[in-house]
Amino acid sequence: MFFETAKLAWRAISRNMLRSFLTVLGVVIGVAAVIAMVTVGNGTTAKVQAELSRLGTNTLFVRPGQWGPGRASSEAKRFNDKDVLAIQGQVTGLRAVAPVNRGTATVIAGGANHSSSVIGTNNDYLIAQDWDLSLGRSFLANEDRGSQAACIIGETVRKELFGAANPVGQNIRVSNVACPVVGVLAVKGQSGMGDDQDDTVIMPLKLHQRRIGGTTTISSIILSAQDGVATEKVQSDVESLLRERRRIAIGRDDDFSVNDMSQIAAAMTGTTVLLTGLLGAVAAVSLLVGGIGIMNIMLVSVTERTREIGIRLAIGALERQVLTQFLVEAVMLSIFGGVSGIVAGLALAYGVVSFLGVPFVASPTIILLAFAFSAAIGMVFGYFPARRAAQLNPIEALRHE
Repeated sequence: MFFETAKLAWRAISRNMLRSFLTVLGVVIGVAAVIAMVTVGNGTTAKVQAELSRLGTNTLFVRPGQWGPGRASSEAKRFNDKDVLAIQGQVTGLRAVAPVNRGTATVIAGGANHSSSVIGTNNDYLIAQDWDLSLGRSFLANEDRGSQAACIIGETVRKELFGAANPVGQNIRVSNVACPVVGVLAVKGQSGMGDDQDDTVIMPLKLHQRRIGGTTTISSIILSAQDGVATEKVQSDVESLLRERRRIAIGRDDDFSVNDMSQIAAAMTGTTVLLTGLLGAVAAVSLLVGGIGIMNIMLVSVTERTREIGIRLAIGALERQVLTQFLVEAVMLSIFGGVSGIVAGLALAYGVVSFLGVPFVASPTIILLAFAFSAAIGMVFGYFPARRAAQLNPIEALRHE
C-alpha cells in the first residue's frame, strides 16, 4: 500500500520537475549551510587546540591587569626587571622565565624592507615557546645584557629580506636600530588565530626597551614549568609573590593575571564552539524558510488537483489515503532536499577548510540531525495542505474547473 502511495507521490512530483526543484531549494540551502558552518567551525576548533598544544601544557602567561570581558588591563601597572628577578629567584620548579615586550617596526636589509612584529626578550623565550633555531645561535651574555646589538629573525622575514640566502652575519636595521642577524628561527607557520608566527624579529629585551619601546617596563612574562612540576603550584606561587611585590591588600582583587595553557585553551575552545553553534543556529533558520516553501507549493498543488482529489474520493478513496498521499509527497520533497543539502554542505565545507588550511572535521551527529530535521519539516509543513486535500467535499471538488 505504501509503495503504491509513494509511486503516486513521485508521479505527481515529476510532473513539474522545475517547480519541485525550486521548492526543495530552500531545504537544500538550509541543510548545506548548517553542515558547512558546523564542519568549518569544528575544523577551526581542532586547529586552535592543536596550535595551543604545541606550546605545551607547562606554559604560563603572566600579564598586568585582569583579562576578560569587562576587565580593563590598559591602566594596570606593568612589570619591571625586579619582578622577573624575583620570580627567577623565589619560585621553584621553573625551567624558563622570559620577559616579553612586543611591537611592530619596519625591518630593512639592503634595498628590501618589510613590516614585522618585533619582540624584546631573552634566550628563555625560545625554551618557553619550544622554538628551535634552523640557522645560527641564540644571544650571548653581553648581547642579552643589551651592551651589544643582535637579532634573531623568523623564516618569513628571511625570505622577504634575503630570499634564499643565509642571513646569519648580515646586518639589518629594525626601525632606527642596526643589528647583525645571529640566528634564524625554525618554521612554525600560522597560529590558531591565523597570525604568521614566522613573521617576527627577536632582539634582547634591554635593546628593545632602550631603542624600540622607549620604556623600562615589561608588558608580559612567559613561564615554563619543569617536567613533573604542577602548573597549579607554580601559578599559586607566582600569584602570591606578585601580590606581595605589588602590595595588594588581603581581600583586594589582583591587578595581574596568571594563566596556564589549559585555561587559555579552554577559553579559546569555548569561544570557537559558541561561534560555531551561533552560526549553525542562524543557518538553521533557512530550513524553516524551506519548509514554508514546501507548504506553499503543496497548497498550490491541492488547488490545481482539486478535481483529481474529488474523483478519488468519489470512487471510494478514504480521507486518510488522500492525506497520506500528499503527506508523502511533502516528505519526499524534504528528504530529497535533505540528502542534496548534505552532499552540497560537505562539498562546500571541504572547499572552505582546504582554503583556510584547517582540518576537515565532519560531525555525524549534525548530519543526522540536519537530515532528520529536514524530514520533520516535510511532515510538519506538509500536514496542513494534506489535511486540506483530505477534507475536500467530493461533490464540490468534482465541480472545480
